[in-house]
Amino acid sequence: MPELDGKVAIVTGAGRLRGIGRGAAVAFARLGADVVVTGTGRSPDRYPPDEKAVGWRDIESTADQVRAEGTHALPLVVDVADAASVQQMVERTIDEFGRIDILVNNAAYARGPDRVPITEVPENIFQRVLDVKITGTYLCTKAVIEPMIAQGGGKIVNISSGAGKTGGANNLAYTAACFAQVGMTQSMAHELGPHNINVNCVCPGAVDTSRVDDVGRGDAWQSIADSLPIRRTGTDDEVGAIVAYLCTPAASWIHGQSINVDGGGMMVH
Repeated sequence: MPELDGKVAIVTGAGRLRGIGRGAAVAFARLGADVVVTGTGRSPDRYPPDEKAVGWRDIESTADQVRAEGTHALPLVVDVADAASVQQMVERTIDEFGRIDILVNNAAYARGPDRVPITEVPENIFQRVLDVKITGTYLCTKAVIEPMIAQGGGKIVNISSGAGKTGGANNLAYTAACFAQVGMTQSMAHELGPHNINVNCVCPGAVDTSRVDDVGRGDAWQSIADSLPIRRTGTDDEVGAIVAYLCTPAASWIHGQSINVDGGGMMVH
């Protein structure tokens, strides 16, 4: 039997063709889990060229990839920073599948207007970055605790970043949010471990997703790859596989950790 047969996973922020959320959702399906795929309900005019070229349909297309692996999918438009929307997500999941075994807090605000010097960061953008990543993680985690405890346990994985381990210029809001997720992971682990709920965090480095398309794939991207000991950037499927592994029985002794998945870019902690 697949390691996650009969389990139900919620993955937030999983509507992009090239994205860690999609990679994780498909990885869970390959291990036998049914998957709730959430996204913001992006307008098609905001899709990048590669998504438009293949007729991508946001969370519906990720759900199709899940089903292609032989499990069930439930695509939902969710605002993770809104408590009512999150509660509806949980209720719909339980109505559809009867349980919640796994939560992946992957949703994040899109890069762009926040990647400027601190004196130029608009207050509303700063707040939105924190609302999605920090408040979203808080609300989604809070909402799944009761059903997880009632069924005897579960798994939670927070998706932070290398920016959650070391700060950089022109990255204040995202760095704050990612550092917060690392700390939240430790706090959750202390609280939820006695209830048989594993909590861990994944901190990806340079991963080839649409999130970093503003960097381009030319000399700047190649220089990032060349700076890594493994001499290449990562893929969404590679990170997704690590996320799924942390939710298998084999990883049950891994708890409260923030794991760098970055081709060796950070080896200090």
